[in-house]
Amino acid sequence: MELLNTIFSYILDLGASVFVPAVMLLIGIFVKMKFKNALSAAITLGVAFLGMNLVIGFMLDALTPAAQALAERTGIELTAVDGGWTTAASLSWAWPYAFLLFPIQLVINGVMLLINKTKTLNVDLWNVWGKIFTAVLIYGVTGSMYVALIGSAIVIIFELVFADLNQKQIETLTNIPGVTSSHNFFLIGTLLMPIDWMLRKFKVFNKEMDANALRDKIGIFAENHVMGFIIGLLLGLAAGYSIADSLILSMQAAAALTLFPMVAKLFMQALSPLSEAINDYMKKRFKGREIFIGLDWPILAGSSEAWVVMTILVPITLFFALILPANAVLPFAGILNIGLAVPALIVTGGNLLRMLVICTITTPIFLYAATYFADIMTDLAHSTKAVELEAGQQITWSTVEYPVFRYILTELGSFSIIGLALAAVWVLGFILYRKEMLKRTEELKAQG
Repeated sequence: MELLNTIFSYILDLGASVFVPAVMLLIGIFVKMKFKNALSAAITLGVAFLGMNLVIGFMLDALTPAAQALAERTGIELTAVDGGWTTAASLSWAWPYAFLLFPIQLVINGVMLLINKTKTLNVDLWNVWGKIFTAVLIYGVTGSMYVALIGSAIVIIFELVFADLNQKQIETLTNIPGVTSSHNFFLIGTLLMPIDWMLRKFKVFNKEMDANALRDKIGIFAENHVMGFIIGLLLGLAAGYSIADSLILSMQAAAALTLFPMVAKLFMQALSPLSEAINDYMKKRFKGREIFIGLDWPILAGSSEAWVVMTILVPITLFFALILPANAVLPFAGILNIGLAVPALIVTGGNLLRMLVICTITTPIFLYAATYFADIMTDLAHSTKAVELEAGQQITWSTVEYPVFRYILTELGSFSIIGLALAAVWVLGFILYRKEMLKRTEELKAQG
């Protein structure tokens, strides 16, 4: 067991920028790509991941101090510190049974491919930590390792189902054929889709409102760099920055929104030849089978709509943190709610207005979930010593991904009535989501 744990830890410690390209290189060689082409595509993919991480880190470094200043200016005093996803990942890997999720994910994906229950080959194995984190939360509530592993296995199955359902929409948004995202935060779509369905009933929410449509209507003010500049300037002024510091923040936001789509093009450059080679290989050996490559969410990071919404949500999230009763979380490290904005991008098809409404309505759910899970994360931090905390201090993640599904799993693990009731509601939401995404897939295929 210890040897397996060491091996898996070493592999995953390489990070997505090394691990995923290495997997793609092996897959490229397996499907008979020329070695030089497979190597070039793999390195380009690694560059794309590193480039996207650099830009995201740059944006976080710029926005987080502004968010903290805004929080201090409003007088927010809350007990649970937001450690963001990096703290959640650190605590996850410190769990004694963490290494078991790696082979469980591989086996489930392999079996589902063999019996034709998924079309997605999930190579985003680095994000297995997200399933470990789910297991940690379930274990913290139930005390059962077996229930925790079963709960994580359910997440693995559904993330593949959602990857299949979202594929055509993702392909349309990224212009990368045969690629999807197998990130598990798309499970929140069952909560977002009913809201989107209701908003579509009103004419005002059905107008074209993606970045391109907005650009046609208001010209230069919808350009990425100009939108970033305006949003950064307003955030800086709201945070009490000086004019000079506000202008610096506005230029940093402008730079980030300009660079995101540029870096995103590297994913297309790397993945298009790999996708074509895999599909050619599958067509020869499995007549009628179609295989999608499941990757991390940054393949969608070139969509300006997601970043505009994430940035606008910063002051909105802080406002909710201030006014919500029983909220204990001060948003900080997880202030950019990627796990809400990116699924909303898919659900709405990139409609900025509906994205903003949906994300605003659902933001309080993340804060309450972070408050609920704070005790579990704090206990794990104390027991593993993975995170140092001061006496009486709590640690949590303000934008914990797919919070409703994770809460349902913890309640189901305890065999509670509320867990069963919420699970039934979630299934209804999933039925609506599946029906809508299958309909969109057919429409997009018909459009060519």
